[in-house]
Amino acid sequence: MHVRPLKTPLVHLNDSLLDLVMGALPPLEEGTVIAITSKIVSLCQGAVLSQSETDFASLVAQEADACLEAPSLYPDIYLTLKDHMLLPNAGIDASNAGAFYILYPRHAQETLVHLWHSLREAHSISKLGLIMTDSRTTPLRRGVTGVALGWCGFAPLHSYVGQEDLMGRPLRVTQINLLDALATTAVLVMGEANEQTPIALITGAPFVTFQDHPPTPEDVAATRISLEEDLYAPLFEGARWRTREGSAY
Repeated sequence: MHVRPLKTPLVHLNDSLLDLVMGALPPLEEGTVIAITSKIVSLCQGAVLSQSETDFASLVAQEADACLEAPSLYPDIYLTLKDHMLLPNAGIDASNAGAFYILYPRHAQETLVHLWHSLREAHSISKLGLIMTDSRTTPLRRGVTGVALGWCGFAPLHSYVGQEDLMGRPLRVTQINLLDALATTAVLVMGEANEQTPIALITGAPFVTFQDHPPTPEDVAATRISLEEDLYAPLFEGARWRTREGSAY
């Protein structure tokens, strides 16, 4: 597998995402996955708010699906649920943002589907994948890794269910989350500071099965796990969450 970061010009508010990506890409080969950081998507969408005109805590509460009702150990960091993920500050970012707060991208899946169709046509290829990445922390681990906020063009999971392990025992639940595995790889080479490489090309990735259609609602649902099935359900159920409407989660 090869992962290559791509440098772009500085991204400005309301730039064209398609023009930005097209300008950074070399000729694409079949079987490429393109990773795009969510921050430039939000900037191109104009999904920002002025820091001087916005109370951050109120903004987080407004943007989150639910907020943890507990004191934060760190100033201006709140534990939230957003788009079926556990994220700090509902995905809002202030780094490399000047005087703005950069919000979680709007319509992540739809944005990627539109971009996917345009890039496949422009490069005359059929096997193309896209992922939109962000950084997140993992409980009890220091540092950030990657997470995929959306994807298009390939199956999101690789299942080992029914296959035998080295001892001949059939695996019952093991699946590889390709979305977050690829996102973590891309985030590693794209960097977190002033690298100015918000796009990465991934080629030769194992287990990736390319598709000729955008993700279906069933595909999206397959990447999510219900609270009843989640190994960490006791932690979620034991916490006090509050939705943006003010009701208990």
